[in-house]
Amino acid sequence: SGTGPSWALVKKRHLPPEISGLDENYTPIRTYQVCQVMEPNQNNWLRTNWIEKGNAQRIFVELKFTLRDCNSLPGVVGTCKETFNLYYQETDSEVGRSLRENQYVKIDTIAADESFTQGDLGERKMKLNTEVRIIGPLSRRGFYLAFQDVGACIALVSVKVYYKKCWSIIENLATFPDTVTGSEFSSLVEVEGMCVSDAEEEADNSPKMHCSAEGEWLVPIGKCICKLFCCHPCAACGRGFYKSSSQDLQCSRCPAHSLNDREGSWRCDCEDGYYRALSDPPSVACTRPPSAPQNLVYNINQTSVGLEWGPPADTGGRNDVTYRVVCRRCSWDPEECVPCGPNVGYSPAQSGLVDTYVTVVDLLAHANYTFEVEAVNGVSDLSRTQRLFAAVSIATGQAAPSQVSEVIKEKVQQRSIQLSWQEPQQPNGVITEYEIKYYEKDQKDRVYSTVRSRSTSATVNNLKPSTAYVFQIRAFTEAGYGTYGPRLEITTKEETTAAIVSSEQNPVIIIAVVAVAGTIILVFMVFGFIIGRRYALAVKFPGTKTYIDPETYEDPNRAVHQFAKELDASCIKIERVIGAGEFGEVCSGRLKLPGKRDVSVAIKTLKVGYTEKQRRDFLCEASIMGQFDHPNVVHLEGVVTRGNPTRMHQLIIFFIVHLFCSPGKPVMIVIEYMENGSLDGFLRKHDGQFTVIQLVGMLRGIAAGMRYLSDMGYVHRDLAARNILVNSNLVCKVSDFGLSRVIDDDPEAVYTTTGGKIPVRWTAPEAIQYRKFTSASDVWSYGIVMWEVMSYGERPYWDMSNQDVIKAIEEGYRLPAPMDCPPGLHQLMLDCWQKDRAERPKFDQIVGILDKMIRNPNTLKTPVGTCTRPISPLLDQSTPDFTAFCSVGEWLEAIKMERYRDNFTAAGYSSLESVARMSIEDVMSLGITLVGHQKKIMSSIQTMRAQMLHLHGTGVQV
Repeated sequence: SGTGPSWALVKKRHLPPEISGLDENYTPIRTYQVCQVMEPNQNNWLRTNWIEKGNAQRIFVELKFTLRDCNSLPGVVGTCKETFNLYYQETDSEVGRSLRENQYVKIDTIAADESFTQGDLGERKMKLNTEVRIIGPLSRRGFYLAFQDVGACIALVSVKVYYKKCWSIIENLATFPDTVTGSEFSSLVEVEGMCVSDAEEEADNSPKMHCSAEGEWLVPIGKCICKLFCCHPCAACGRGFYKSSSQDLQCSRCPAHSLNDREGSWRCDCEDGYYRALSDPPSVACTRPPSAPQNLVYNINQTSVGLEWGPPADTGGRNDVTYRVVCRRCSWDPEECVPCGPNVGYSPAQSGLVDTYVTVVDLLAHANYTFEVEAVNGVSDLSRTQRLFAAVSIATGQAAPSQVSEVIKEKVQQRSIQLSWQEPQQPNGVITEYEIKYYEKDQKDRVYSTVRSRSTSATVNNLKPSTAYVFQIRAFTEAGYGTYGPRLEITTKEETTAAIVSSEQNPVIIIAVVAVAGTIILVFMVFGFIIGRRYALAVKFPGTKTYIDPETYEDPNRAVHQFAKELDASCIKIERVIGAGEFGEVCSGRLKLPGKRDVSVAIKTLKVGYTEKQRRDFLCEASIMGQFDHPNVVHLEGVVTRGNPTRMHQLIIFFIVHLFCSPGKPVMIVIEYMENGSLDGFLRKHDGQFTVIQLVGMLRGIAAGMRYLSDMGYVHRDLAARNILVNSNLVCKVSDFGLSRVIDDDPEAVYTTTGGKIPVRWTAPEAIQYRKFTSASDVWSYGIVMWEVMSYGERPYWDMSNQDVIKAIEEGYRLPAPMDCPPGLHQLMLDCWQKDRAERPKFDQIVGILDKMIRNPNTLKTPVGTCTRPISPLLDQSTPDFTAFCSVGEWLEAIKMERYRDNFTAAGYSSLESVARMSIEDVMSLGITLVGHQKKIMSSIQTMRAQMLHLHGTGVQV
């Protein structure tokens, strides 16, 4: 740190010399001032002399300045500014007074919290503002600071340049010297300590501390210990006493159930049968595991068992007792029991239970089980004594059948519907009949009727025409009814009416009736078309919210007020400028609504002198965002469109920048604040700092947001990493919904938007050539986003021109896998870049694929060639590609037969090739007795065998 920099004036236009003035307390101060607001195109620079940084890598710059409110300057029209820019340049030595702007790196745009308005500049009385910015990491010997004025009335009072360090300290009998903090905000500098006099390092545990970026000592590791028989302050404690810290002034007596028989102990050892948990300090008494739970009782309900018990008589001296349940399935020989496996469910949980009850479900029918309930505490896993538990043995009854899930509508008529379905996967006995429950969807009391069938099909009669019905089916065995399957909604056909006219009736009357009816129908069709086009009320699926284009509204203000919440401007406090948008500045601030806690928000503002068209375009984004509600889509808090003149003075105090478009009419869009900004910049800043699973998690969030938008019928058209925002929890959210796009005809083939030009490297070929923007073109863009994420924000197609990119894509070129990108992720990118848009995956498929990768991270680490097969697309097809599985376990899980994994392993079926040679007799020999399961497994084996033969025929090694 130091007293501050010396200065050099570097002029594009002449700045006045150093001037004396008074601060808000009328204390004399010296300042650099400039106030050339009457002249346009200002570009004034002030630079410090060269500052040598020493050992510092992260520099703090504290600015004290004052700035005049442009509204208090008469005669200023659009030339006055209320911000200035801060720059720096790294060098190894002084470079003289020459200034080239392109050599300086911008740190930030600085704005004032308060501006002065009283009198004129000659009074020299000013309100001081203080702002702190950080530079780093720095690699050269020194640097310059520079300040750029572009037309403000400003006075720079002081600049404090400093760095942080951890001051010397004595900790754990070790001395740690002054240490300069690291180069990154999250870095810790490891420092070796030196033992004080009469102390020595503990064996293999040398003392270390870590200096944080804020100048604080953290994470002590190791320590020094006093030498035996040394003098004060390292006097050794006697037998039966201990001292856990060198800062303790006196020795303490050993706590209960602990002892020591040597001098100089820092803790006391536990007696036999007693233990101390890893989280327990040395001052805590030693404890032991609890006794077994008491009075275990059970209740059997077919294939479910309820267990209840009482607390143990002895808690072991601890108050952190919980319970865990062990389930074993036994044969008729009590000695032959095996764990129940993952197919058994526990409610509320199997372990960590606080309450003294649990329900075990999904047990096998007519099977023997043993349940053990054990009480555990913080030292149970440390005990070497025999476990104490309460046990009970039971036999389950017959299970009810599982759900009927696959229901097909065979035939729909005006007054009847024919259905068919598949037998449940787990019939658990002989199904004697099925029950079909149905009711009218829009019926408030939902009075339902039932129809029964002994086969897997039925016809429901006596229905109403043009009516939506909901159907559910369940199966019945001797054990009772199973649960109803999922709801299926079907609408009956419309009733056709025809006039029955006898041969004696006048044909003129018939023609007249038909003509009148046709005219009425035509009028209703035209009216319906107009209404539907005006309000865009197209419904894709019952109950699914659909996006409504604000352009369909004759009055755009109506769309804003329908979809966006109007906020009172007095509830918004703007804190600082964080960027510049297309329509004005972007600020961060706080939103405090009545009855709610304040939240961080970002505020988009409309610049001074806007036109009505600019206002409509600005608020169009709010009309779009207000229709969305998803955790991976940026949330709109509301808009400010109606001014309140009585609060103007209060608003001017709160606002950092001049946000009003005309007196009394502030216009703002308020959205949730995303701390880490845009995804591309965030990744470039943290290059290489995330695991693959973290990156896949980010991609999964983006895909989930796009799935939601696609389901609503919204096409984004500008999906790119720059339009994804990241919050402090690394949650990625889709943003930027306000751009309208028109194809430009220039040779670079870019889109012209209200916000500039967007490169074609994110856009699907059909959107470039034929203006066909669909959800499939968004999928292409999502593939580019995947590439950006895995390459940590690298520019797609590098320095190729847009025309070269279009030509390369047309010729079949696709981006290669980024460094360290798993093959499965690159394959998904290639799927997104299919030339035929119909062959690209849907966003719901992409989400499913990424979920599988997250659940099984080992698949991401598998290099090309580990599985002896070519990498195939990851898309789920109607018939699975069984050759794509690397193990028998994966295959069984795919066909939902993973319960037989141990059966196959015990019989020696360790490869898919051996499974493909199995017959029905081989399957039955594994103990698979259910006919439905036998058929399902054999059908899968036959498909696998055919796929393998096909690959052999194409020359692919299997």
